[in-house]
Amino acid sequence: MADKDTFRVVTRESDGKLRIRDYASDEPIRRRHSQIGIDDCSTDLGLRGMPVFRGLIGPIPEGANVVRYESPEVFESITKEWGTAAAGRRRSRAARS
Repeated sequence: MADKDTFRVVTRESDGKLRIRDYASDEPIRRRHSQIGIDDCSTDLGLRGMPVFRGLIGPIPEGANVVRYESPEVFESITKEWGTAAAGRRRSRAARS
């Protein structure tokens, strides 16, 4: 299992565009956000022990070596988009006459 070596923070700018910042360590995030715990229950074992920050959703796995944190607003909007896209692809199992 590869170690997570990129810390990604995704927020939204005032014009609505996503702002994605990558860091080589969690230190820049620690300077801006208070750590309130550690992840101890992720099904992605590479995330266990990663910090949990006040004001950010995460850690979230993204690829083999990226740990992602999102602002609550970004998390909510991306989750809604994902749910809408998944619901649109469903097919009925009932036979059509």
